[in-house]
Amino acid sequence: MSEPIDLPPVRERLSAPETYRPQHPLVVEWRALTPADTDLAWHLQQAIDGADHPNWLTTREEIEELFGFSHVDLERDTIVALDAAGRAIALAAVVMPPLQITLVRSFVEGGVHPDVRGRGIGRELLAWSQTRALQQLANSDKRLPAWALAYADERAPQNVRLFERFGFTVARYFVALERDLRAPIPFVEPTADVRIVPYSSDRSDATHAALTDSFRDHWASQPMNDEQWDSWIGGSTFRPDISFLAIAQGERGEEVAGFVLCQVTEEDWASQGFTGAYIGLVGTRRAWRGRRIAPALLSAALRASADHGWDKVTLDVDSENPSGALGLYVRMGFERTTSQLALTREF
Repeated sequence: MSEPIDLPPVRERLSAPETYRPQHPLVVEWRALTPADTDLAWHLQQAIDGADHPNWLTTREEIEELFGFSHVDLERDTIVALDAAGRAIALAAVVMPPLQITLVRSFVEGGVHPDVRGRGIGRELLAWSQTRALQQLANSDKRLPAWALAYADERAPQNVRLFERFGFTVARYFVALERDLRAPIPFVEPTADVRIVPYSSDRSDATHAALTDSFRDHWASQPMNDEQWDSWIGGSTFRPDISFLAIAQGERGEEVAGFVLCQVTEEDWASQGFTGAYIGLVGTRRAWRGRRIAPALLSAALRASADHGWDKVTLDVDSENPSGALGLYVRMGFERTTSQLALTREF
């Protein structure tokens, strides 16, 4: 993956704007978040999530991870709005992941408490967020495309409209899928040169390498660095007992040819209305595609989840995934539920 040679560095294509100072009559203080605000941010984000996509809620651990990443500068990359009673009513984080191979990305995240929506706080919040994203992008020397990137659930169309008002456009749809574990699960085997094994921590580095290789052709995807990977695989929601690897003989010996890595967040079960697992990452290395690896991995994860007595398995997939993943999931018995929109400003 070589860098394009026809683009000047991002900093030459984009001028960093002055920091935006939000103002609103309901907000008495706008300030950066600190590690001491973990619970404050978690409770506010859960209220936002509950209004926009109640079937999945941000966990406290995810807030802790965000606050602890070395590439997140809390003083410059986060903001929270406090009302006269000292209650947090809006927050945002603008995050630039550290590895940029084919694309420089700045993610805009956050929202407004549902009790005070429709009063213009979101406009002020996004004005600050977009400004910070442009500052991050304008600091890059990479000769790569540069995007400000945000996600909005289809059940919260007001968020989509707000992003569009600020110049973002809908670039992609990610489809949420569910698989009823009470329905028969097909047993699928890969070709004879591949075997499916349970995930084990001694294969962490090899799985990380397989993730990087298999996601190279996925829209907007860039590699995780070691810190991000360790956070993902070491998180309390990761479930190695229902995660599997495809092992094959490569030129340098055995390698991870594919993977399905699953998570379980029991906190979501009540709002979902069912018990189950979430397939967080699934992929097959390019050199090993066409060997029934992905359906074999999915079959193993579904059967392992069913053995726990859970109701369903869920996942999200890019509707235009070049590997044809959406069609594979449908053939494996998954059904569409909702969608999430990816919106971008591209430079």
